[in-house]
Amino acid sequence: MVMGSRVFIISIKPKFAYRIFSGIKRFELRKWIGVKPEKNSLIIVYVSGSVKAIIGEFKVGRVIIDKPSNLKNILNSIENTGIGPEDYSYIEKTKYALAIEVIEPRLYVKPIKLEHLKKILPDFEPPIGIREIDCSEPLYELIIRKAREETLRNN
Repeated sequence: MVMGSRVFIISIKPKFAYRIFSGIKRFELRKWIGVKPEKNSLIIVYVSGSVKAIIGEFKVGRVIIDKPSNLKNILNSIENTGIGPEDYSYIEKTKYALAIEVIEPRLYVKPIKLEHLKKILPDFEPPIGIREIDCSEPLYELIIRKAREETLRNN
């Protein structure tokens, strides 16, 4: 349930989104820009590239912020993270990085395409990284009321 939980939206490349929703990737790595989801927050997944749609969500488990080399050591001590060399190369030149544990990934029954979002919310721009969604935002209502409720009803 979302009530009382913080909600974030994150942009992910299609191949990484596939790995998250197929259960292969159990951690998502990000350059840390000051935004820190907490345990049990909800992450809405916008897939960039050719997909250009909000396709699902996951609950946040552990959140680890550290220097990339330390973060790599921590994650290497955890089994089956689904993190590979390409993930690590993305964060290696940043001062601090963020690892978000993926819990309960759920695909939406009806993804929300960018073109549809823009018709309803003309100012919507997919996040460059990760940002919090305030419950007063129309985007929150669109995702929570439409995509989530339909998906939960069909499960």
